[in-house]
Amino acid sequence: MVAVVRALTVLLLGQVFLGGAAGLIPEIDRRKYSDSGRHMPERSNINFLNEFELRLLNMFGLKRRPTPSKSAVVPQYMLDLYLMHSENDDPNIRRPRSTMGKHVERAASRANTIRSFHHEEAFEALSSLKGKTTQQFFFNLTSVPAEELITAAELRIFRDQVLGGAGASGFHRINIYEVFRPALAPSKEPLTRLLDTRLVQNSHTRWESFDVGSAVARWARESQHNHGLLVEVLHPEESEGSTEVERNQRRHVRVSRSLHADEDSWAQARPLLVTYSHDGQGSAVLHSNREKRQVRQRQKQRRKQQQRTNCRRHALYVDFSDVGWNEWIVAPPGYHAFYCHGECPFPLSDHLNSTNHAIVQTLVNSVNTNIPKACCVPTELSPISLLYLDEYEKVILKNYQDMVVEGCGCR
Repeated sequence: MVAVVRALTVLLLGQVFLGGAAGLIPEIDRRKYSDSGRHMPERSNINFLNEFELRLLNMFGLKRRPTPSKSAVVPQYMLDLYLMHSENDDPNIRRPRSTMGKHVERAASRANTIRSFHHEEAFEALSSLKGKTTQQFFFNLTSVPAEELITAAELRIFRDQVLGGAGASGFHRINIYEVFRPALAPSKEPLTRLLDTRLVQNSHTRWESFDVGSAVARWARESQHNHGLLVEVLHPEESEGSTEVERNQRRHVRVSRSLHADEDSWAQARPLLVTYSHDGQGSAVLHSNREKRQVRQRQKQRRKQQQRTNCRRHALYVDFSDVGWNEWIVAPPGYHAFYCHGECPFPLSDHLNSTNHAIVQTLVNSVNTNIPKACCVPTELSPISLLYLDEYEKVILKNYQDMVVEGCGCR
């Protein structure tokens, strides 16, 4: 039975994602596809299904099905972005408030793909001196496809509130540099360029967003120039006589695992690089749901007029767990894809949303049955956003076009 459900779901996903012919699974007229098992796929067809599934994965830009480990971390920020822009009307879900920097938000509004990266800890270089903490980060961006244009990027750093002690109500400064050339010797300073800076108050607990788009866009074009970022945290109120314990307590910006003993909190509080890009296909993530609602409103009155046996939209829910895709798709667990089915009778009524060609074809069919009738097919489709992990356990939020049937017609 599991094999049957998986086979049907793979074929169904093919119809939805790859634009298969209408009527691929014509018996479907319920909230979820059939699992009756009347047509058990033969063993010889398993290879075909595997190849078909691989083709679907290629549509996601994946070479194979991701198999993330249990230790893979989905940053809370990526979940928040999904919830902020997902098409979910559940009133029990709290919509998080955006913490994206205004300098990033304008450029990010043009992106249809959002990726997140944790730094390679094996290459980090921490330096802790009187009045200053510096940390060098390297982010591996080789998983970003060459055809994607990065429109914005932000480095997100978490800082804790200082509770009591000298300087608790003061300020400190965070500077972000691009490393043009690494230090040639331990006593030498790397060659850097200032990208962004922020004066922050010690009494606040929050994420800070820094604009690093110019550096990351250049790395995407010329990967050999990627020498990482340098984060500099200045502690102006640190006195000459401060003990090491006091200095570490004030260095409450989470730039290194070694400065924090709590491993669980470090997984969610470690610095995060977020890139916003567009692959040239479809609309932006931040606009997709508004467009989807507009399409739905245009179709609402039209659907009310359709007769039950004529061409119309039917309910269809795609559950990713039925093909094991829930292992790497974080959200949503499934979605309402819908499908088109029904007759295109002669003469075609206005509410069937027909083209002139369909009207002529139906007219000819009425006198010559060798010519087929017009087909009931999707005429308007809308996108959905998927949050998932790729083969490298990188978390991606991407807008995929033409995933939901919004309107049907005879064509």
